[in-house]
Amino acid sequence: MTTSPDLIEGASAPSETSVPSATLGGESKRSIEQLALLLFITVPFVALLAAVPLAWGWGVSWLDLGLMVFMYFLACHGITIGFHRYFTHGSFKAKRPLRIVLAVMGSMAVEGPLVRWVADHRKHHKFSDHEGDPHSPWRFGETVPALMKGLWWAHIGWLFDEEQTDQQKYAPDLIKDPAIRRISRDFIWWTIFSLAVPPLVGGLVTMSWWGAFTAFFWGSLVRVALLHHVTWSINSICHAVGKRPFKSRDRSGNVWWLAVLSCGESWHNLHHADPTSARHGVLRGQVDSSARLIRWFEQLGWATDVRWPSAARIDARRRENGSNAA
Repeated sequence: MTTSPDLIEGASAPSETSVPSATLGGESKRSIEQLALLLFITVPFVALLAAVPLAWGWGVSWLDLGLMVFMYFLACHGITIGFHRYFTHGSFKAKRPLRIVLAVMGSMAVEGPLVRWVADHRKHHKFSDHEGDPHSPWRFGETVPALMKGLWWAHIGWLFDEEQTDQQKYAPDLIKDPAIRRISRDFIWWTIFSLAVPPLVGGLVTMSWWGAFTAFFWGSLVRVALLHHVTWSINSICHAVGKRPFKSRDRSGNVWWLAVLSCGESWHNLHHADPTSARHGVLRGQVDSSARLIRWFEQLGWATDVRWPSAARIDARRRENGSNAA
């Protein structure tokens, strides 16, 4: 990969004013958040592997499925609308209550502290698919073996890299907000809360420990594992394959079969062509539930100054001759 000269908005130089860290481990290479993330990645992944044989053996109730789907899309939209489109790219302005709710919803996805997530993603856009990108699948080259290694790195390996993104450089705006800083530092507690809700509901509805256990298995463990791998697929799959109808300086592509599960994030080519756009699925038939919810927030007065892409803006970013290269 070559070094990219482009900079992303918000990736400013570190402030001279000392501010507290928004993660418990600060910039340490082996922080408490990394150790917690390792635990909360491996355990749900094991549950995901066991899901099919266990479902075959003792089934899955409608309550378990309902909890899994509800918690999945609650946390997924917390990531896509909150962590990504709002906190990272400023696609809209949010009233204070919505800002707090989106921060908590995203934290329930168990993908790391808010400020760390945003800092990593802003750095990704600064160097997208060039040297310095934290999770490009092209990191090791373009041969088949190199790409296979790169896909693994982009999907999950980068999460345990000892090099930490400088949060004071890439997310100074969030660190300065005491409420957001507190939510980010309390990542472990939001994780515990996220994992505890399904078994609490399942246990109370069925009035049994077995109901609590199955709700925990499906609504907590399997749900978290599925959401993790869908989110990471945006880093790996959507930067390796997919159609590219819009001009971008990287290899971001649209992967249609991930659109529903990713809440619209897999229309990734337009996102990298126009990062601050509140809508990623801009072409006919491109489902983008995150954009729909942002529209509702706007209609309710909770969100303002939404950066909806105009037809002229979309056309200006199309590839010449209508190229749809994969």
